[in-house]
Amino acid sequence: QVQLVESGGGLVQAGGSLRLSCTASGRTFSNYDMGWFRQAPGKEREFVAAISWSGSNTYYADSVKGRFTISRDNAKNTVYLQMNSLKPGDTAVYYCAAAFSLSAVSADFRSWGQGTQVTVSS
Repeated sequence: QVQLVESGGGLVQAGGSLRLSCTASGRTFSNYDMGWFRQAPGKEREFVAAISWSGSNTYYADSVKGRFTISRDNAKNTVYLQMNSLKPGDTAVYYCAAAFSLSAVSADFRSWGQGTQVTVSS
């Protein structure tokens, strides 16, 4: 399995931006499609964005489309989530995950990071 470590979370005001990073180790990163999920207190984990192994295909939840951008650098074994125009409703723990198919379904993802907290104040 690939090991994943997220970073870049923090506290930001509404309308601000953050960039999350997720660095992989242990297996060939470019073999995996990657995704970002989030979980707010008292809510179920939800899909945010996904990117294919080559970076040529991306997929977003409607709630973040046009505001968030997922990208990857296979040479650095890292996937990113650029988050712009943040809203208080984006407050959650954000997780990156690795899969062998481009998917929005959490059960399809085999490896998960520990998560990074994003808090958006109003």
